Amino acid sequence: MCGRYAVVSKIEEIQKAFRAEIGKGVVFKPQANIGAGKQGLIITQENKSEIRNSTFGFTPSWADKPKYVLNARAEGDHNKDNSFFFSGSKGILEKPFFRIPIRRKRCLVIADAFYEGPERGGLSHPHCVFLSTGRMPFAFAGVYDEWRNPSTQETLHSFAIVTTAAPPGVLEQIGHPRCPLILSKQQEELWLDPHAHLADITSILQPVVDLELNAYPVGTDIKSIQAEGSDLLKPTGDALLPETSFILHQHIELFGMGESRAKKRRANEGLTLFD
Repeated sequence: MCGRYAVVSKIEEIQKAFRAEIGKGVVFKPQANIGAGKQGLIITQENKSEIRNSTFGFTPSWADKPKYVLNARAEGDHNKDNSFFFSGSKGILEKPFFRIPIRRKRCLVIADAFYEGPERGGLSHPHCVFLSTGRMPFAFAGVYDEWRNPSTQETLHSFAIVTTAAPPGVLEQIGHPRCPLILSKQQEELWLDPHAHLADITSILQPVVDLELNAYPVGTDIKSIQAEGSDLLKPTGDALLPETSFILHQHIELFGMGESRAKKRRANEGLTLFD
């Protein structure tokens, strides 16, 4: 699954990357630890030119209470062994939770990196996973919906990240069998197209064969949903693919994470973590 991720790019970089503007009233600050119940940035089919806030953890409009489902498996209940070579039907198309959103409420989930650990042990042995090409930010394929609280009449805007079987490589080394579906720039356009044929959307719901990922270990503080700050991105060991020179934590400025200038000075006299 993908239960934690980071968005650390500046809003100007995000707007440029997705050719969209931050929506009115949207609250944004770089976050190194977005998990269940926290606010993320998404772009929806309804308005491809607007970046909006939404809660990570999907609740369908018809639910009787909040559900906070983080991931939508492309294979649905199929592919129990998470085989990369699975060629069966995409169960997400028929899953009650997602069969309408996958057709009408697709979104881009904006991210710079995500965290994974081994299938057994999870974030007790966490790694920060990023695109080794240096592409930041990028987009996960997502689905979204709105749920109205019958007691308060408040509306919950929420989303889930679509996942596939993990491709061979870095996640295999970590020991994690699933991978968030990271979209190419061309796929982003199709994913948001309200007129796209379902067959074309289905064709996207495949593990990415040539996905260029790298990862490095990070501290276990990431396990706490309350943990924040750029220190969460600090490597505790070498990258799994050392031939890749781009390391995520070298791309952030401490002050860009909302931390104080004093702390920035103390951290090696203004050293830029992301340059």
